[in-house]
Amino acid sequence: MTKKEIEERKFRPARQEARDAQKAIETPQTSSAAYRLAFQDTEFLLREDLRPVRFQLELLKPELLLDEAKIESTFVFYGSARIPEPEAAQARIDAATDDRQRLIAENLAKKARYYDEARKLARIAADYPPNEAGCRHFVVCSGGGPSIMEAANRGADDAGAQSIGMNIVLPHEQAPNSYVTPELSFQFHYFALRKMHFLLRARALAVFPGGFGTFDEFFELLTLVQTGKMKPIPILLFGREFWTRVVDFSALAEEGVISEADLDLITWVETAEEGWRAVCDFYKDDAMPGCG
Repeated sequence: MTKKEIEERKFRPARQEARDAQKAIETPQTSSAAYRLAFQDTEFLLREDLRPVRFQLELLKPELLLDEAKIESTFVFYGSARIPEPEAAQARIDAATDDRQRLIAENLAKKARYYDEARKLARIAADYPPNEAGCRHFVVCSGGGPSIMEAANRGADDAGAQSIGMNIVLPHEQAPNSYVTPELSFQFHYFALRKMHFLLRARALAVFPGGFGTFDEFFELLTLVQTGKMKPIPILLFGREFWTRVVDFSALAEEGVISEADLDLITWVETAEEGWRAVCDFYKDDAMPGCG
């Protein structure tokens, strides 16, 4: 018998203690917040002093649940929450009430095809078979929101596979997209912990056109690999026309603030098939689905 089994035999489970604590006789003492079990006292857990504990909990909860789901590695998708799927692009243009709105709607419509490419790539990744122990690789993971994130989870759903959504609490109302597997739908308070979970199991990552959030996640990933804090993985950058307009990567090298070799961290692709082929080439595995 292991030490853990002995301890579990000797001590009552916390869950049972928590239930019994709710049955306490009503007295001035038991009614006080001080009397609550610490782990049942929300106000206590939300104190400023408890921030390190909340960090630990937010790191631990997804880690344990992903382990229990036998998810060994993920294929992470970053991208805008605003790019429409192709069928909705024209309706947004038609709804524009002035030239500025129309220009923005037309620019978003030009990028609508990436919704389909994200969906296709996720479908390919989701077909990757589990190993003999039932452990899964290249499980699709997104931020759990709309647009490109929805496309990723939707592609996995097309393949009949589970997928992960890592949502974040924001001031405006939002909810995970309907294609995220409920048991793998996580909500975060801390952006830092959310970004860490995106990368802890990432075996490949696809970046589609996006805004501040996408830039933040993308450039942090580049920095981690550039500095050796993280092992290299395939970093697929979709949308050369968009990215070279908003970021002059070559100029960064010419200015000397990054090296020429740093540009090789990025693999430029335009289609799901190109993206998956790049992953196959990186891992030199023609046995992977779709690589032969």
